[in-house]
Amino acid sequence: MKVLVTGGAGFIGSHICEHLAGDHEVVSIDNYVTGKRENHVAGVRYVDADVLDCVRLDWEMRGVDTVYHNAASKKTVCLNDPRKDLDTNAKGTFNLLELAVKHRVKRFVHASTGSVYGEPQYCPQDESHPLCPVSYYGVSKLAGERYVEAFSKLYGLNTTILRYFHVYGPRQDYSNEGGVVAIFMDRLRRGVPLTVYGTGEQERSFTFVKDVVKANMVAGAGVYNVAAGISYTLNDLIGALEHITGMKADVKYKDWQVGDIKEFQVSSQKIKKLMAFTPLHQGLNQYMNHSEAV
Repeated sequence: MKVLVTGGAGFIGSHICEHLAGDHEVVSIDNYVTGKRENHVAGVRYVDADVLDCVRLDWEMRGVDTVYHNAASKKTVCLNDPRKDLDTNAKGTFNLLELAVKHRVKRFVHASTGSVYGEPQYCPQDESHPLCPVSYYGVSKLAGERYVEAFSKLYGLNTTILRYFHVYGPRQDYSNEGGVVAIFMDRLRRGVPLTVYGTGEQERSFTFVKDVVKANMVAGAGVYNVAAGISYTLNDLIGALEHITGMKADVKYKDWQVGDIKEFQVSSQKIKKLMAFTPLHQGLNQYMNHSEAV
């Protein structure tokens, strides 16, 4: 089978490529704005291209059976450049869907985000929860979802939408553009203060990257929350990292960020019928062991 992974040199995309390589012909599309060449894995053909480059996408889509669409503008980017965020997350998705129909792709798996829900109207948030995003990022990702649903209805394209929640694990960027687990882990080990916006009591559902890969493989058509399903506060996360590393964190609390969700209880019962999730302490241990070995 020939598969195309967008964002294949990125954090999550590289793990999907790694899982598929060897058994399938894998092509990665990445513009390397956030993707890294050190994330390359053997057996994958890497193409330096953007999801807005329809000419190159058209060429690379030939003969593709499945698309794993993980290229995205990060949430941190949208605050500085919401137009770029819109182009990548909405227009880029449209481009891929249009070409998927043209080339008769059999399956299109779209990476979305829990940010499409916005403030919870009831808890836990399941896949039927109203979609009322409160950030540019959430809006642009929801636009991508709507295009996926439209192409499914209009052309019969077999589509899956996976809403990721706070993914962490090996290869995650620990710069300010990265995820909170990677940032906190790096700063704690370097003895640098951790910055927490708000009180630290905002809840998150942290999901190990290997579980996200499994969800990409096992999910059928439709929409799925991809989350471990257990909520932890940021203060809980800091405590877990302190326990694993044996180091004491210096935490600096600042004002809340605009659009930050304070309560986050998500239902992942739908995807849990197909797979199990890694407990937070096990995932953090695997992450730390990997980072020490690199």
